[in-house]
Amino acid sequence: MNKFLFPILLVLFGLNTSCSQVLSDKQQKYTEADSLRGSLRAERAYDVLKYHLQVRVDPEEKYISGFNNITFLTEQELPLMQIDLFENMKVDSIIHQNNPLKYERKHNAVFVEFEEPLKSGVLDSVKFFYSGNPIIAENAPWDGGFVFEKDDDGNHWIAVAVQGTGASLWYPNKDHQSDEPEEVLIEAEVPNGLMNVSNGRFMGKKDLGDGFTRWSWKVTNPINNYNVVLNIGNYVHFKDSYQDLDLDYYVLPYNLEKAKMQFEEVKPMMECFYEKFGEYPFVEDGFKLVETPYLGMEHQSVVAYGNEYEKGYLGRDLSGTGIGLRFDFIIIHESGHEWFGNSITAKDIADMWIHEGFTAYSEAVYVECRWGKEDALEYLKGTRNGIGNSTPIIGDYGVNSEGSGDMYYKGASLLNTIRSIYNDDELWWKTLKDYTETYKHQIIDTKTTENFFDKATEVDLKPVFDQYLRHSKIPVLQFKKIGTQVYYRWQKTVEDFNMPVDVFVKGKEIRLYPTDEWMPFSEMVKDKNDIKVNNLKFYIASSFMQ
Repeated sequence: MNKFLFPILLVLFGLNTSCSQVLSDKQQKYTEADSLRGSLRAERAYDVLKYHLQVRVDPEEKYISGFNNITFLTEQELPLMQIDLFENMKVDSIIHQNNPLKYERKHNAVFVEFEEPLKSGVLDSVKFFYSGNPIIAENAPWDGGFVFEKDDDGNHWIAVAVQGTGASLWYPNKDHQSDEPEEVLIEAEVPNGLMNVSNGRFMGKKDLGDGFTRWSWKVTNPINNYNVVLNIGNYVHFKDSYQDLDLDYYVLPYNLEKAKMQFEEVKPMMECFYEKFGEYPFVEDGFKLVETPYLGMEHQSVVAYGNEYEKGYLGRDLSGTGIGLRFDFIIIHESGHEWFGNSITAKDIADMWIHEGFTAYSEAVYVECRWGKEDALEYLKGTRNGIGNSTPIIGDYGVNSEGSGDMYYKGASLLNTIRSIYNDDELWWKTLKDYTETYKHQIIDTKTTENFFDKATEVDLKPVFDQYLRHSKIPVLQFKKIGTQVYYRWQKTVEDFNMPVDVFVKGKEIRLYPTDEWMPFSEMVKDKNDIKVNNLKFYIASSFMQ
């Protein structure tokens, strides 16, 4: 939804709220730091294979220290290597083959110089030691950072949320969505009496004898950098299962009984998403919900939950229809990201609608599974109230720029419109599921998505995608009365826009095939009141010209 009209939604959507990201393309001002973060420079010509991240968290000092051992494969000769770490964090040393390396810092990037350039195709690793006081989020995840809180019993309660801001806020990595490690070992050292819950499978804990315990977790699937997290608290654990998928839950002790009731919704959600999107993409790592001191985030295999065990969004219905109060928004939305964003990942954050549009649509998919298609369409229509249509959904490439907040529900309405163009639900569900399974664990772009859905129908969807993604306004279906006959056409905004659309004429639904030329209705229509666009199925505007 629009960032200005609905700032409360930024908590769960994890948008970067910097003013630069909500300017139009022509107004956008980019810095050298934006390019260093957003572009794939020669110094980033390496493929990350593994991270071994070990970090100690001192809650009293709000201080972290540790290392990340980065295993990588060079893609070309590499004399300099860019590793990202926020400039407020200290570089203690960078070790390569037991020798310290020289480095220079520029903004939030660290440029590491090898004694001799690494040859192309070399498998190697560097061990990056670091420390410091990470940025603390004032209102996570509106702004990225660490969250240092206390629970109701006075215990430390700590979490991380850095989507948009960047994982390099708290650990060194190649901070670009185009590259995901295939395996991550996360070892968090926290004060005795506290537990750390991270991504993947629990590998054990070790009392270090100095007042700290090391909690180890291992991820065995590709994972976005911003999804790697710590969740530290006085947690209790309970578990369940769906088919062969382990469901693990970590909550504060005084919320245990509420959690056992609220988290029952996970199983019907999985049943729905398995049917519509395919098997859970990270069965090897399991599915977890962990209670957090902020509202929610889609951290892979360890979804952050802070919805206070309410239905809707903290007890409110984002659609305004009442339908949104039938389910726990955070469970459904953030879990939907496991398929869209975590499994299928956009190469550049300019294409983040691939994450957010599909996930916003997953809310309506869940409604349809539980309560039927008409309620799903009503829910989607209700969510349009927050769409701004002021800037394009797609941002600028190569400069770490997201598009507008319309990527959520305008993206969802685009998908619903495409479903309506198909006019064949069996084909639609097959195409959607084929999409999630074809690009499982892959990093793609908008063009790939466009081509996939375009191939499934005879209608040319490329102008449709272009209209909704790269232009701020939605299509306008114009009507005009000439003599005693009413005519219709598309108001031209993109070339070759000829999207079919369903309208009601005197209560009877018919399909029109407008172009940018005036066309008469096949039957006599004398008055604008005889015509009504089916706005449950299509997200368009209409106007009657005098």
